[in-house]
Amino acid sequence: MSLSEITARIHKAEELAGRTVGETQLIAVSKRQPDARVAEVLEAGHRVFGENQVQEAAGKWPGFKEQFGDVAVHLLGPLQTNKARQAIGLFDVIHSLDRPKLANTVARLAQETGGCPDLFIQVNTGEEPQKAGVLLDDVDRFVTECRDMDLPIVGLMCIPPIEEEPSLHFALLAKLAARNGLSGLSMGMSGDFERAVALGATHVRVGSAIFGERPTQT
Repeated sequence: MSLSEITARIHKAEELAGRTVGETQLIAVSKRQPDARVAEVLEAGHRVFGENQVQEAAGKWPGFKEQFGDVAVHLLGPLQTNKARQAIGLFDVIHSLDRPKLANTVARLAQETGGCPDLFIQVNTGEEPQKAGVLLDDVDRFVTECRDMDLPIVGLMCIPPIEEEPSLHFALLAKLAARNGLSGLSMGMSGDFERAVALGATHVRVGSAIFGERPTQT
């Protein structure tokens, strides 16, 4: 599916939901995609991308930014505290702030460096033990703690359980965000982004629907 087709589907979902057409930001998830495919999307004019790993992004995006100019790169995957300094310098937005230790590290580094990417708090809406994210009962407290550290929290992010209806999780995330006065909602991927847009997503994360399936790692 082409980038233009994805964009058209997002705009249609916005229109059906009574939202302003064009207000949902499409993050093209380029993790583990060949450079040639990423370059094609850049050449088509898209400028917002998502990566899951600091190391992969560090090897890919400085060169692309030099070649294509102003590109925003979002970290979508888990962030280890020992990679936080590199991440702060590399990413424009981090979607996976998920624990007090990481928040403290990011706050300290932001003070040291004088800057910090916008931050989404990842919420484990399905309370899955194998998945990262703040548990539901801890969301309000964690948002308050992050604000007390002057961290630039702009919204919440979730990845619904694969076997459950994602709309239930999108609606829950929207309720949690509204309760905490947060406008950003990072939710929805290739298979469910239209449902996410209908429930207020401000950022959707679409990879395979844009780039095709990722090459098998050997």
